[in-house]
Amino acid sequence: MELINAFSVSLQAVWTDSGFYNFTAGNAIMILVGLVLLYLAIVKEFEPLLLGPIAFGCVLANFPNTGFMEEPGLMQAIHYGIANEIFPPLIFLGIGAMTDFGPLLARPSTLLLGAAAQIGVFIALVGAMLLGFNVQEAGAIGIIGGADGPTAIYLTIQMAPHLLGAIAVAAYSYMSLVPLIQPPVMKLLTTQKEREIVMEQLRPVTKFERLCFPIVSAILISLLLPPIASLLGMLMLGNIFRESGVMDRLSDTAQNSLCNIVTIFLATGTGLTMTAESFLVPQTLLIIFLGLVAFIAGTAGGVIFGKIMCRLSGWKINPLIGSAGVSAVPMAARVSQVVGMKAKPGNYLLMHAMGPNVAGVIGTAVAAGTMLAMLK
Repeated sequence: MELINAFSVSLQAVWTDSGFYNFTAGNAIMILVGLVLLYLAIVKEFEPLLLGPIAFGCVLANFPNTGFMEEPGLMQAIHYGIANEIFPPLIFLGIGAMTDFGPLLARPSTLLLGAAAQIGVFIALVGAMLLGFNVQEAGAIGIIGGADGPTAIYLTIQMAPHLLGAIAVAAYSYMSLVPLIQPPVMKLLTTQKEREIVMEQLRPVTKFERLCFPIVSAILISLLLPPIASLLGMLMLGNIFRESGVMDRLSDTAQNSLCNIVTIFLATGTGLTMTAESFLVPQTLLIIFLGLVAFIAGTAGGVIFGKIMCRLSGWKINPLIGSAGVSAVPMAARVSQVVGMKAKPGNYLLMHAMGPNVAGVIGTAVAAGTMLAMLK
């Protein structure tokens, strides 16, 4: 009899310690959310390299009694890399190694288009404050409009870490939906004549210019906005790897192996923050809505400023490239190309759009640095 009682107690202990015993409706909903995101990543190919690990991290986060964030181990190490600003700068190192600043250097005026597209960030910031978010939360929400996932995570973890899951999902989701969200805005704000403008070929950019740009940019921006020195510094270091011509191994590692490994950790760790307690709140829907507003406003801001530059240049600049001022590289530039080709077959805008596109990467980081300096 004692043996049976002991066995019964053991079984009861196993059951009460199991995830099934502590499983809640909230856990079920969040696991379903994770599976939907996984479907979008794998079947619909919406940012699969990022949305896939985020989705599965969301599923893992909603298994009760795992102790992921309480006990030392891999999951806690991943969370440490996010919470202590390690992974986003390393992602920027890879982005820098992959980025060609040539189009921006060939036509520096497109830097203004990248700046104009940041208006969405500040519109969403004001909107978030009007809806009851505090200034730090509003700043983190606003950065979604920059369409830059690593920067959104970098800023959010410092200003509103409790909103990380919702902001990261919104940022990466809208990045993946660039081909659906931007074209209607672009067509609404431009005329057929404007969309048909054929731009002049870009001038050649010297190696000296290519090397000076990341060095000078890193110095000036880091001195002006020290809070983003690590982010911009890694972006420019990666670009030096690319342009130097003597660091091919480092450039290859930054672009491929290192960037892929860090992407896995960053995206999975972000998904691990999507617990039922932090995600299933009314704020999440507001964040997703404000993110969409920010993204549309940023696209509109770039296109409208593109129209202004079109007139000032004597109809030499196609305003469609202004939509690439958001930092979704190179997706936004490709959308400019697609919309331009539909208006006038054979009109190649891709390289022209890459100027404001890479300017948007810098612009979003500068916007984040400004918020950290003023609001934190």
